[in-house]
Amino acid sequence: MRSVSIISVNFNHNYVTEALLASVFRTNSYPNIEIIVVDNASEVNPVPGWKEKYPGVKFIRSEKNLGFAGGNNLGVTEATGDYLFFVNNDTEFTEGLVATLVQTLDEHDEVGMVSPRIHYFQQPGLLQYAGFTEMNYYTGRNSCIGQFEQDNGQYDHVTGITGFCHGAAMMVRRAAIEKAGTMAEHFFLYYEEVDWGAHIRRAGYTAWVQMAALIYHKESISVGAGSALKEFFMNRNRILFIRRNAPAFKKMVFWIYFLSVVAPRNIIRYIKEGNAKFIGVLFRAIWWNFTNGTESRNLGYRIK
Repeated sequence: MRSVSIISVNFNHNYVTEALLASVFRTNSYPNIEIIVVDNASEVNPVPGWKEKYPGVKFIRSEKNLGFAGGNNLGVTEATGDYLFFVNNDTEFTEGLVATLVQTLDEHDEVGMVSPRIHYFQQPGLLQYAGFTEMNYYTGRNSCIGQFEQDNGQYDHVTGITGFCHGAAMMVRRAAIEKAGTMAEHFFLYYEEVDWGAHIRRAGYTAWVQMAALIYHKESISVGAGSALKEFFMNRNRILFIRRNAPAFKKMVFWIYFLSVVAPRNIIRYIKEGNAKFIGVLFRAIWWNFTNGTESRNLGYRIK
């Protein structure tokens, strides 16, 4: 039986992480798991209390906020599983989740990573994710299949290869990580799982969505919807992803498209929505890409 390391990162939302742990203990029947929680420099260190409350869980404390990628990579250093299940701390498990994803990887050696069906926690039955379309490298955009639709089984048939897995919940084969490396840490927030998926695919694996497995997601708890932080990283990392992954011609077209269409459109939207302060955030996101390289400053941790 394959072993599974469940890895999650906490930042200043201890009660959310505890709800995740409670859902794992309540629903999971897969016997061969370990749980690893990385605290990403929360203002109040929850680890000492957690070690007493959850003696069977591995806790790691980082004194520096390493971002989503860095926090998960730190968890990888302690992971012993054949499969590593990366889950946001603002998710909650359902029965059979782990076992179903394990079965997918067991039965399909070519699959490097797999995500379950995702519903919004606040509105059970409302889809967030049933797979991703392929990336359009000219625009730096793709689509999330089924998002905001009531789940009436209309996407049950899409189980199989998908454009990308979803960062909120993705089980990754250890061999794929050994071949493709860990997540690039200079993304910090957003697009890092898409970039990772592109690298894992180039390493010879496929990405799947498994609609027979379900997880609930409490969207935007850690950063907040419509925050300046989110706006900065979504724009900066969209550009960074294209710089790291697109062929030269498509990269050139993307730059023209982003500067002539996306940036003006965003500025107009900011003004209409009363968020003129985001204009400077957008310019900083663009300028970062003119002044920084594409390689991660932290080249990733080696797994055991």
